[in-house]
Amino acid sequence: MSVVAEQIRELQEKIRALLVKRNAILLAHNYQRDEIQEIADVAGDSLELARKGAATDAEVIVFCGVHFMAESAAILSPEKTVLLPRLEAGCPMADMITAEKLRKKKEELGPDVPIVTYVNSSAEVKAESDICCTSANAVAVVESLDADRVFMTPDQNLAKWVARHTNKRVDYWKGFCPTHHLLKPSAVLSAKEKWPDALVVAHPECPPDILDLSDHVTSTSGMYRFAETSPARRFIICTESGIMYRLRRDNPGKEFMHVSGDMICPNMKVTSIEDVYDALVEMKEVVTVEEPIRSRAKVTLERMLAVPRE
Repeated sequence: MSVVAEQIRELQEKIRALLVKRNAILLAHNYQRDEIQEIADVAGDSLELARKGAATDAEVIVFCGVHFMAESAAILSPEKTVLLPRLEAGCPMADMITAEKLRKKKEELGPDVPIVTYVNSSAEVKAESDICCTSANAVAVVESLDADRVFMTPDQNLAKWVARHTNKRVDYWKGFCPTHHLLKPSAVLSAKEKWPDALVVAHPECPPDILDLSDHVTSTSGMYRFAETSPARRFIICTESGIMYRLRRDNPGKEFMHVSGDMICPNMKVTSIEDVYDALVEMKEVVTVEEPIRSRAKVTLERMLAVPRE
């Protein structure tokens, strides 16, 4: 074992001991660094982590992800202490919409058009919405609404994907995830040429021309299920690189190739194992959401959690 690997292992053991001492739970998004996912109590997508955070009896939630995710935990569990080991871990997509901009849009749309907001958004934006969704349940959320037209924010690509799977009219804010939005069809075509027997699996945050080249489109949690159940042996994965750790760990008899070395989210990777340790030692980097924003945002999240996932 290298010196670096040994240091990481020692920190992992210290973190697990601190989690017990603090009565804490460690939640890690699928895009986090491998060494963080290795010791997480739960590693999953936004919806799975939101559910686990709300259901846990732990007094402290250590959320390894980005700011809006820790906010969601704080919204659902105000009695718990929520730590985000790196407070500056943000989301460019979430920053593309503000509460003020959404209020203006709502005035244009009128009261009969529900606002469906992707969880990749701030608490303030959630508070101005009717219901939240994730990539795992976006279609189900839209279908659950008693309206022929909806407005989705902030991800245009997810909205375009939902529009393909519903008879409702889906209008949208023109936001996007840079990590997914900048993936080019040429990268997918090149990967297909290199691995012609592999299935292409893409996240719905990718642009439509990428999804058109894919064999299966699903959330990160859906990718895990698809990889486990598909008879295929090789897969080309079109989402952030962090997902490769668990795909390979849980499916040792299958091969997973990443479509592009450029699909790395700097915000997801900013959190280090040292940051997790320091946050638990000092109980620092606390995320809170003030009233009345918290209560209003909680309604939209609870409505989302009541809708079945894919």
